[in-house]
Amino acid sequence: MKNALFSFLLLTAVSCNSQPGTTDIHAGPDEFEKGLSGPGVQLLDVRKSAEFKGGHLKNALQADWTNKAEFFERIKYVEKDKPVYIYCLGGGRSAAAAGWMRENGFKQVVELTGGINAWRNAGKPVEGSSNEKQISQEEYLASIPADKTVLVDFGAEWCPPCVKMEPVIQTIRADSSLHFIFLKIDAGIHTDLMKALQIESIPVFIVYKGGKETWRKQGLVEKDEIITQLK
Repeated sequence: MKNALFSFLLLTAVSCNSQPGTTDIHAGPDEFEKGLSGPGVQLLDVRKSAEFKGGHLKNALQADWTNKAEFFERIKYVEKDKPVYIYCLGGGRSAAAAGWMRENGFKQVVELTGGINAWRNAGKPVEGSSNEKQISQEEYLASIPADKTVLVDFGAEWCPPCVKMEPVIQTIRADSSLHFIFLKIDAGIHTDLMKALQIESIPVFIVYKGGKETWRKQGLVEKDEIITQLK
């Protein structure tokens, strides 16, 4: 009875119709976790397999949204008439996958707002965490020289906006008139550091001068804006 009541409240509180017979739902970590205990719930992780192995929610199925052949093959085994709870790293890929699923007959798809980053930040458990050493905040800050300008790029190879920004960053790095140190942080691995720095969505670019953060920007950034911050 409690599960049924929760489902009803969740639907009425945060839903909007996207297609006849489907429901567009977003839930924070607490609501998402409660919903997973409902009857017949299917949990879907749409990140890459390497990310999945680095830590995932218990009982999650994995189908990489960026690999359409894999996704479409695996999604055939997910039942359309039962609730599907879906997540990725920060919410972008799961939003795209959920949209496709709703348009293709899945009746109830619940997205984890903020993805597994938000889940971790809320102190929720994950399974199968990678043995790869996490960079601590202290180690990260120690790698920022006090006498240099530093550009830090938090991104990942599976992140579409990160891929789009890569040529921009390469052009900036090749500019001999600029004098700075470049650091690349894999957001799919160093999730503890992202939590410490309050980074939830990627890409994120941070500039340090004199060992202090002077500028931060999330998402797509114009080349000239970054160059201005490096001078």
